[in-house]
Amino acid sequence: MTDSLMIERSLQGSTLLLTLNRPEKKNALTPAMYSELTSALAGATADFAIRSVVITGSGSAFTAGNDIFDFMNTPPTGESSPVFGFLQALHNFPKPLIAAVHGNAVGIGTTMLLHCDLVFAALDSKFSMPFVSLGLVPEAGSSLLFPRLVGHAKASEIFLTGRSFGAQEALDMGLINQISDDVVKTAMEVAAMIGEQPPTAVTNTKALLKSGHHQAVAMVMEAESELFRIALESDEAKIAFMKFLEKKGAK
Repeated sequence: MTDSLMIERSLQGSTLLLTLNRPEKKNALTPAMYSELTSALAGATADFAIRSVVITGSGSAFTAGNDIFDFMNTPPTGESSPVFGFLQALHNFPKPLIAAVHGNAVGIGTTMLLHCDLVFAALDSKFSMPFVSLGLVPEAGSSLLFPRLVGHAKASEIFLTGRSFGAQEALDMGLINQISDDVVKTAMEVAAMIGEQPPTAVTNTKALLKSGHHQAVAMVMEAESELFRIALESDEAKIAFMKFLEKKGAK
């Protein structure tokens, strides 16, 4: 457990609960938090007793996405960056990954859900992937996974306009499994049910479910990472970020 990431094991011992813990910043992610998450997933992979992992956020939000100031001061530079390491860990995590979402899920807060096996969301959840609005491109394999989930037309609408959407629309899309009044409780209950299943059968079934697109997603993630890096250095992105910060400061 650290100040910015709480790590708890369930009473049964089969579930690891990871809670993003910067409530004063709406759990905006820093490079250090990405590294901590990657390390926690690696530990869960190596620990046979852990059968699944639940990710949630403290306070009023799941996560506001990247911490904008850290992001500008230490932009991701490719495969060696902490954010890319976390995305690789998500993509390759062999055990069930469950998200419990409430409040804002911005940027990677939404794209990481595409790598989760189950997602439960509160009615107040608000999802957004404003990459184009910031002069960037989608990441986390979302340019492949999101249209595969919702269709090309809907994915284009959301990516190209940058608009947000709520829990009911996310449910209708198939992005989430269920709207819940207590997302962490629901996620932990389902995780406990999974924990009672034969573990090898569980991991093999997850691997089979992903087998048709696992390598394709890895290749798309590499392409996205390179285009994302190039976009970050563009005047277009710098102007978009300045407008975002000005708008944020005016609130």
